[in-house]
Amino acid sequence: MKILVVEDNGLMAQMITAALVRKRFNVTAVNDGASAIEMAQSYDFDAIILDLRLNGQSGLDVLAHARRLGLDVPVLILSGDLETETKVAALAAGADDYLTKPFKADELTARLTAIIRRSNGHSQSRICIDRLQILLDSKEVRVDEQPLALTVKEYEVLETLALRKGMAVTKEMILTKLYGGRDEPDAKIIDVFVCKLRKKLAVALGENVIRTVWGRGYMIGTEHSSVSPDIKQIA
Repeated sequence: MKILVVEDNGLMAQMITAALVRKRFNVTAVNDGASAIEMAQSYDFDAIILDLRLNGQSGLDVLAHARRLGLDVPVLILSGDLETETKVAALAAGADDYLTKPFKADELTARLTAIIRRSNGHSQSRICIDRLQILLDSKEVRVDEQPLALTVKEYEVLETLALRKGMAVTKEMILTKLYGGRDEPDAKIIDVFVCKLRKKLAVALGENVIRTVWGRGYMIGTEHSSVSPDIKQIA
């Protein structure tokens, strides 16, 4: 999952980034509202962590600006402000959740995962595709309750597809999710990751659950999954 951190305190930004990276999130950090808006418009983030007290600008103004621009990415406010009025104002402005500082890394990542899966239409932290289970909180994969060993990149590809089950996802979008728009290799590397992932899933499941949607990208689903023939594309 790709996260944008908007925090003007350098030490705090480093702490947040380190906590998220340990949980296998892909993190980009900026320290002002203008950069946050520019990044959110240029790249596809799964969620934004936004501080309310940015240098020379209110995080609420940044949030309101993002929503006016039509940016519907989930936003988690991370602030030292404990006032109920501030929390209410943030949620009214379009925030999806509010966490106060100091915080525990496990709670931060749990809340992030929750707002991301809700934004993708998943009420539970477990995505099931017949016998295949993707546990978003612990970033585990199981088949018939047995763990399936995947590399970090293989898991990230699977998670990206699973969160958009039934939709065609372009290679460019998967590439951005994996590398965050920085030092990205050629998009053909996604074909390599998908090929290796397919083989592992085919051995464990006895069938191919990742389909190639020619001219669009990849989609996850089994022969028993209910998928409309008019597949929606995520670019």
